[in-house]
Amino acid sequence: MKFDEIWNIIKEFEGEEFRTQSGLKLTYSVLGDYLKPSRTNYKISKNDFKKAFDLMPLSGPKEINDICRGPAYIYAILTDKRICN
Repeated sequence: MKFDEIWNIIKEFEGEEFRTQSGLKLTYSVLGDYLKPSRTNYKISKNDFKKAFDLMPLSGPKEINDICRGPAYIYAILTDKRICN
């Protein structure tokens, strides 16, 4: 699957509940080319999701810690079965 398709799926699940690897509940809003997690005040760019997606499969958020903002949130969303299956 191409990343643009994944981004569209991410947008479809806006407002749905996800869980981080440590089990924390998370929802998000999509604002253009940014995603705003419910657990923080900062936005994560679509580009950061693409960087992580290009490295899939991932074994944990630590793998993308140095290249992405919000690695725990990106990992939680990209590895959810509703997004990438």
